[in-house]
Amino acid sequence: MASLIDTHLHLDACEFDSDRAQLWSLAQQAGVEGAVVPAVAPDQWPSQWERLAGLPGIFHAWGVHPCFVDAAHAWAEAQAGRALTDEEAASIGTAALAQWIATHGAVAIGEIGLDRFAGAPPTARQQVWFEAQLALAERLHLPVLCHARRAVEEVRIRVRRRALPGGILHAFNGSLAQATDLIHHGFALGFGGAMTYNRANHLRRLLAELPLDAIVLETDGPDIPPVWAADRALRRSEPADLPLYAHYIAQLRQISVESVAQATTATAQRLLQIALA
Repeated sequence: MASLIDTHLHLDACEFDSDRAQLWSLAQQAGVEGAVVPAVAPDQWPSQWERLAGLPGIFHAWGVHPCFVDAAHAWAEAQAGRALTDEEAASIGTAALAQWIATHGAVAIGEIGLDRFAGAPPTARQQVWFEAQLALAERLHLPVLCHARRAVEEVRIRVRRRALPGGILHAFNGSLAQATDLIHHGFALGFGGAMTYNRANHLRRLLAELPLDAIVLETDGPDIPPVWAADRALRRSEPADLPLYAHYIAQLRQISVESVAQATTATAQRLLQIALA
């Protein structure tokens, strides 16, 4: 099977601290030759860089996750030494993000976006940080990795307003019409463990109908483990799950696994300018 790319893997997460290198080695043996690790907050960027140093095939995206904007706001206030408005904090955060990318490089800005789940930070604060990071992505001509939990339509509208080189809507769960519009504007759609769930009929219909070259694979490890993990409440999602997702899509579309691997990898490489060794 052709090489695979996990386009969304939080390999730096503490859930992987005990066996990170071993898990990544097993994934590579299974054909996962590359992974994109998105960041979540400024105070986490250094640990992500340090924990993944030396692992082959790892590519970094940097940004502020919508669920971490409160933490990022507090970080910015600590940098400034005073209370800040949301706009001031996002300005300090994106300036730091630009400097970090200039030093460390990036294949994308992410994980950014909006989250409407219960308990998420205030919508207005999320919107300020999202717009500031979209503006930076536009200025740096970098693709974006977008989180859009219960917020696909607003994320779609906001990314369309920008002159972006495309990106990925991670864990996509929108409509076919929304998917078609995003594809038209240079985006791919990320699918992983959720498509295997018993009630995920909508996702399976999308995967059967969408153009194959608009789909990318992801695990979102350690989150969203597949349905065949009997102890899903406890089990991590791992990068070695990715080939199973390729097989799953191949069965849905009644095509070869090789076709799925080649198409999804080519799309990830094109969008994120990734070169595998």
